[in-house]
Amino acid sequence: MYIVFEGIDGAGKSTQIQLLKEWLEDNGLEVETMVEPTDSEVGKLIRKILQRPDATTDSVQKTLGLLFAADRMLIMDKLSDDKKVIISDRSFISSLAYQEPADWISVLNKYAKKPDLLLLLDLDVKTSVSRTSGEDTFENEEFLTNVKSNYLDLVKDFNHEIIDANNGINKVSSDIKKAVASHVGLCRDCIL
Repeated sequence: MYIVFEGIDGAGKSTQIQLLKEWLEDNGLEVETMVEPTDSEVGKLIRKILQRPDATTDSVQKTLGLLFAADRMLIMDKLSDDKKVIISDRSFISSLAYQEPADWISVLNKYAKKPDLLLLLDLDVKTSVSRTSGEDTFENEEFLTNVKSNYLDLVKDFNHEIIDANNGINKVSSDIKKAVASHVGLCRDCIL
């Protein structure tokens, strides 16, 4: 199973992915986690470009679109392992939410694997900005308001659950476990 966590910056994806991984492993499942961009040379270049002041310009957005798609193709083989639960911190859905132009990004990601389950951690934009470092050009209220809106439109095209990430860590974790349980053959009502 391929589970993708999405959401604006500061939503708690990394923390919740680790908690879900531990819970699934405690319940006998083999789990692998990944993050986009990856640690490949392409991923490292993406991280560097994201911190540039011109990262939101049209030409840099198109370049980032190409780089993200290339980085994503490097992990496609991992996503076909049907013996594991693969949990990803972001996917091509992030590119659709964060990058423009949308038609360009869609074409570049035509062959990207769709998640079996998309978990959108929905967070208030002001909270997001307060939790981020402010180092990336994308970590501002105006931009993140648009991204959040994009996410809420995009999830409709996928098997998804929207999780309120404004709650405490334990409540968010419990909501995620309930959303995931039936998809991996675990008892939804047995979650503490």
